[in-house]
Amino acid sequence: MAVQRRNLIQSHQRWTDDLPLCQLCGVGTASNCVYGPDGKGTLNHPNEDCHFRFRGEDGCFLYGVFNGFDGSRVANFVSQCLTAELLLGQLNSSHTDSDVCRILSQAFDAVEKSYFDSIDDTLAEKANLQSQLPDGPHFHQLSPQCQKLSDRLGVLEQEVSGGATAVVALILNNKLYIANVGTNRALLCKSTSDGQNQVIQIGHAHMTDNEDELDRLAQLGLDPSRLRQAGLIGGQSSTRRIGDYKVKFNYTDIDVLSAAKNKPIIAEPEIHGGQSLDSVTGFLLLMSEGLIKALEAAHGTEQVNQEIVAMVAAELAQQSSLEAAAQSVVERVKRLHHDAFVSGRSRAPHCSQHEDMTLLVRTIDYQLSDGSLTPTQGGRIYPVSVPYSNNQSTSKTSVTLSLVMPSQGTLTNGTNTASTLEGGTPTPGQSPTVTLQSTNTNTHTQSSSSSSGDGSLFRQRGTQAAQPDETGRVPPYVDFTKFYQLWGMDNSEGLSIQSGLGPQ
Repeated sequence: MAVQRRNLIQSHQRWTDDLPLCQLCGVGTASNCVYGPDGKGTLNHPNEDCHFRFRGEDGCFLYGVFNGFDGSRVANFVSQCLTAELLLGQLNSSHTDSDVCRILSQAFDAVEKSYFDSIDDTLAEKANLQSQLPDGPHFHQLSPQCQKLSDRLGVLEQEVSGGATAVVALILNNKLYIANVGTNRALLCKSTSDGQNQVIQIGHAHMTDNEDELDRLAQLGLDPSRLRQAGLIGGQSSTRRIGDYKVKFNYTDIDVLSAAKNKPIIAEPEIHGGQSLDSVTGFLLLMSEGLIKALEAAHGTEQVNQEIVAMVAAELAQQSSLEAAAQSVVERVKRLHHDAFVSGRSRAPHCSQHEDMTLLVRTIDYQLSDGSLTPTQGGRIYPVSVPYSNNQSTSKTSVTLSLVMPSQGTLTNGTNTASTLEGGTPTPGQSPTVTLQSTNTNTHTQSSSSSSGDGSLFRQRGTQAAQPDETGRVPPYVDFTKFYQLWGMDNSEGLSIQSGLGPQ
């Protein structure tokens, strides 16, 4: 099997073309973009993201999103190699959770070793050429022969540079396993018994603001405060990545890593699972870092998960194709990012460019729309607080209901018109999408919910009518304070808030 796997990996033919694609999955993508002063975007570099979505034997499904940097070579290699390490009989229905986690970990280790084996000859030639060139940056004084060697050295450097981060989802025996290396993200959205949708972020990004990662690096002899201050390591924010030989082999030459007792930047995945999907209805999202950062740049970091989930839920409710739904969400994020840049408001300086974006949506016993409704046309998520009670749980006291407000453009009778309005409002033919977030989420799990649209949320309200106050007014059931704050910042840069009731 090892020989077969190695031959497939080293082959120029994409052997994964013969694997059956999963039909329960859709993928949306967008290439990187740099905006000019006129708001027009240009490609900064070739697309470096990669993904796969395969259906194996015995009810096995494998999905992955890979974010390449300094080229797409590593991301492409990983997508080929991982499938060879996992879908050639290594997994079967008799495996326990610990077996599956071990196989996943071994697969990532094999990928790392296979990649460096694949560039070993190139690295050797590169080292040989470097030894023949004179020391110092005096390339203008090089002889024609040395200049030729220098040019060849540049080609070799381009061939071996770069790396990738990865998030991989495996479904086996109807259990979900997530393996993450780096800064991509996995979200699981599932309906709860009370008719809402709980959204859980599985794992956390491996960065210098991750306390677990800082602890790991501190055990190797590194200074956490210096790492936190540095932010980027070898030009990247991730503390775990696949490839990147410069950091892996020459970390002692990097000041912030030089004191490490062992390799500090690793390809070992953080694995979660297996979580049973029995009786689960919902969807799984795998996102590249570029998609996350683009939405964070446009709207801040507070509600990225909630906004993405709301967008996906809205598109799934109105699209008949998973591919169309995923692509519509990516296009919406791209549009929101662009709108934030051209608006000239507070978020504009953060939105001059974005990286490649990939979103993989995998439904779980989820009913798609018949496509009779009009797809949504962008929009920001604005939260309002709603009292909440549940006979099965007394820990939740309120939820956050978030309205999707159209960004630019109006809808008339469900069709998009040519007019554009700065800071639009809901229009005929487009109902706001909602998400709900529990107020008592812990530090490791982010939860939110999405209304099913049947009005069940509002039936949670108490049976006794609210009593008027001394002014004859009934206390508001929905608190729009946060809604008006964000709407004011986005549309008037300073809208006054009075008593939490919005503009007067």
